[in-house]
Amino acid sequence: MDEVMADTLSEHIARYNRDHGEQITKEDLTGKWLWDVVAVDRHHVLQQYLSSEDFFADLPIMEDAQRVIQALQARYEVFIASAAMEVPSSFAAKFRWLERHFPFLPPSHIVFCGDKGIIDADYLIDDNPRQFRRFKGEGILFTSPHNKLIKGYRRVNNWLDVEELFLGSAVGSAGLQEKLIP
Repeated sequence: MDEVMADTLSEHIARYNRDHGEQITKEDLTGKWLWDVVAVDRHHVLQQYLSSEDFFADLPIMEDAQRVIQALQARYEVFIASAAMEVPSSFAAKFRWLERHFPFLPPSHIVFCGDKGIIDADYLIDDNPRQFRRFKGEGILFTSPHNKLIKGYRRVNNWLDVEELFLGSAVGSAGLQEKLIP
């Protein structure tokens, strides 16, 4: 969900820059996590933002996510998995966010977990490759600044690429040659 459907990084950066008078950008994070560029003595501040009740409530939606996920549902069984156990206070806000922005997703297809390896699915689209370690299907890496230098996974840069990969739309930008047949 985070950094795939919801733009959590923009909110995290905005809050940090606002409170500390800095100008960190997504470009500064190429190959790094926000935690890697923020001074260690301020890591607790980054965690406080995530634990804040309003952090996950109004995150921006990744461009084209709503339209493409709705189109995927017509052809595939789609589940949303969030490693929400990393920030247990996020459950309610994440669920409300999904209800507001993806009302076509049934609650029975939303999974809050810690290790996404428990998900029995063919594909997992995630920004964090550690979620692929125990996952038995194919992990597809959704580009985010922190993972831009990681190799070894099929990659999608945006939801148009997801659309191209799974639905064969001509509008994707990844230039993927392989077509997937459900």
